[in-house]
Amino acid sequence: MSDKNHGVFSCQSIARAVAKRHVFSKGLPIVESQIQPASMDLRLGPRAYRLISSFLPENTDVLERLHTPDLYGSDLVMYESDISKGGILEKGHVYLIPLIEELNLPADVRGRANPKSTTGRLDIFARVLTDRNPRFDDIACGYKGGLYLEVMPRSFTIKVKEGLSLVQLRLLRGECALTDSKLRALHRDSRLLFNGDAHLAPGDIKVSRGIFMSVDLSGENSNGIIGYKSKKNSHVVDLAMKNHYGIADFWEPIYRNSKGTLILEPEDFYILSSKERIRIPTRYAAEMVAYEAGSGELRTHYAGFFDPGFGFGTKGEVKGTKAVLEVRAHDVPFMISDGQTFCKLFFERMAEVPDKVYGPRIGSSYQYQGITLSKQFKSI
Repeated sequence: MSDKNHGVFSCQSIARAVAKRHVFSKGLPIVESQIQPASMDLRLGPRAYRLISSFLPENTDVLERLHTPDLYGSDLVMYESDISKGGILEKGHVYLIPLIEELNLPADVRGRANPKSTTGRLDIFARVLTDRNPRFDDIACGYKGGLYLEVMPRSFTIKVKEGLSLVQLRLLRGECALTDSKLRALHRDSRLLFNGDAHLAPGDIKVSRGIFMSVDLSGENSNGIIGYKSKKNSHVVDLAMKNHYGIADFWEPIYRNSKGTLILEPEDFYILSSKERIRIPTRYAAEMVAYEAGSGELRTHYAGFFDPGFGFGTKGEVKGTKAVLEVRAHDVPFMISDGQTFCKLFFERMAEVPDKVYGPRIGSSYQYQGITLSKQFKSI
């Protein structure tokens, strides 16, 4: 298929965009391992700015806005630091890090950024800014300029260095979203949702500009663990480490109870999982969007890209994978129940089937996950 087809760019389309310098780097060269089935990893540059607060550039360039005096007569930057060989980002503080990659997009191509799964599971609030843009993460058609990452670690102080990736970029052309009727047809034909090994009948799913999923508070583990809550005080997490840290040093396990309920304490951070298993056919990409109950007291899922092949395999041989949910309650204690609607998957068509799909063969970390913490922690 031609890149001119509407849809989310595949890995081969992204590679062509890099070859044409629609995505380019003035620093470290772009490498093949950055390119995922339907997205591209964006990497941290060598400098980090500690900010007084978050901001949006509106009608200015990002770096120009950094040094514009505010109401107090000073700019937004408290200090800057060199993270080329490693640096600390303190919990609860806001940082801006220029990314290595830059864009020179065609007039009909736009972008969307999202935190990587590991970023969300570590409760790192991360979003991309672009010049003269009043929105985070959405990159306008034909954008030409740098990419900048706002980062605020919320549960843990973290160690980062130049070249690490906290976010991903999708490139899109034209209208990609599936209508409700097409999403229902896709579920009927490809069996998107499973409960255990049994697929959900078409009449058992809820669809409204996406397919809804619920939270699992019953659990499948013999140890009774249904999730984890981050500890208030813990050590630094080095994002370059894998299978390194003991879970008990950073997380409190949450055990199921006989009522199938859980009270979320305000501003605590929880890792839970969906009751259903989801799978993404290879011709589609998906994004988990936060489901809010209406009054804003609950936020779920900070990292949302689901690549083609997630829970599906190359030929539909995998019967779905649970979605891990990053959850925070606001303002008041909030009770949730087993099977409560918790999140929604928004589906988009691919411009072409990717040459590689999500799974162990390309180094994907979470194809067979249950209650799975980020890859920095030791496996249970």
